[in-house]
Amino acid sequence: MSEKKLAKIFYADLWGLRSEKYKYLLENDVKTTNWQELNPIAPYYFFVPKDFALQSEYDKFWKVTEIFKEWSFGVTTSRDLFVVGFTKEEIIQRLRIFTGNLPDELVKEGLNLKDTGTWRLSEARQKVKDQRLEEKIYPYAYRPFDNRWICYESSLIERDRREIMHHILGRVNLGLNLTRKLRDPIWRHVFLSLLVTDKTILSSRDNCYFFPLYLYSDEPVGAIHVEHPAGGGELSLQHDISKTKSERIPNFTDKFLRAIKESLGSEPTPEEIFYYIYAALYSPTYCKRYEEFLKIDFPKVPLPSNNEAFKELNSLGKELVDLHLLRHSSLADTEVGFPKGGSNMVEKVVYDEQNQRVFINKEQYFEGISKEVWKYRIGAYQVMEKYLKDRKSRKLSLDEIDHYMKMAKAIRLTIVLQEKIDEVYRKIEI
Repeated sequence: MSEKKLAKIFYADLWGLRSEKYKYLLENDVKTTNWQELNPIAPYYFFVPKDFALQSEYDKFWKVTEIFKEWSFGVTTSRDLFVVGFTKEEIIQRLRIFTGNLPDELVKEGLNLKDTGTWRLSEARQKVKDQRLEEKIYPYAYRPFDNRWICYESSLIERDRREIMHHILGRVNLGLNLTRKLRDPIWRHVFLSLLVTDKTILSSRDNCYFFPLYLYSDEPVGAIHVEHPAGGGELSLQHDISKTKSERIPNFTDKFLRAIKESLGSEPTPEEIFYYIYAALYSPTYCKRYEEFLKIDFPKVPLPSNNEAFKELNSLGKELVDLHLLRHSSLADTEVGFPKGGSNMVEKVVYDEQNQRVFINKEQYFEGISKEVWKYRIGAYQVMEKYLKDRKSRKLSLDEIDHYMKMAKAIRLTIVLQEKIDEVYRKIEI
């Protein structure tokens, strides 16, 4: 068919209540509808209106898959209620049932497990019956500001992504978490972790990809000790870094490293590059200006055009990283309180905007939490609300209470820091 005879594409949408839509459809037809003609362009050919006026500008940036050499989906367990827990002890209890002498059917019923097309409970029990599964329980980046525990054994989970996660399992490393295509309405889907990471850390609807800062050899070198407080607080990794430097390489492509060195006149450290990228992706101006592009593919990051802006952004990015890992020095003291004693049971989470309080039950509440902090989202999650709702019918430990207060301050300071990042980001020449 010749180009002159190609079909034309028109679009219309209708918003409102169902009754209003029915009324419109009864009173109108294809001739009376106000259609918008579309001109789908490569490579996506969208059949909905898109504003790609900034395409040529955005295409000058570096796609994260051009910056990093290796990346992968986060972990898919398909059995969160079995292998993931708030504490190591609750996972150990489940594993004892799983590896015990009960018949398969009783184990399925007791642990709410079922066979799938790729997993059979009876086969998995046989594979792990002689293993020391307690030694395979590790801290797990599950949701923003919510680290839990996982039995990281491939026979028990659907996709362990070990080919990428071994670079961070018990290592001194950082990982950037990003989505590719977005079904959530607004792009704010960026966070970081220093643990094995769940694929839904940013959204239950849009899978997360994991980009490690460093790539390690298969075998870790030096002693590793992991401390992970109950409640998802700051993780402490003690590792003889002097023995690991020769065993790791930055996860950046040679092409990108040459480009950034040429732009700045010298090659920054891997950490400085990571902090710069993290800051840029948290710029409100960047997120708003390129929102159409961020919904349909991996983010692209502008190459720094001058040393001053680069240094300012990587400095702010480092501060942001420290806040999001809850290791920033300012978090030692927080203005958020938990003034009332009681059961600490999360029964019903309610926000009192007038008094800036978050109630967990009728008597107990956190105070000093502004509406802006309460509503703040990372990815699809309203993090201050989700942390508590995920713990409904559980008693908050003292560590979890302290963790929640640090979260609130970290988010408040993130909002302040985003304004500073925006001021610097505008200095970058496009």
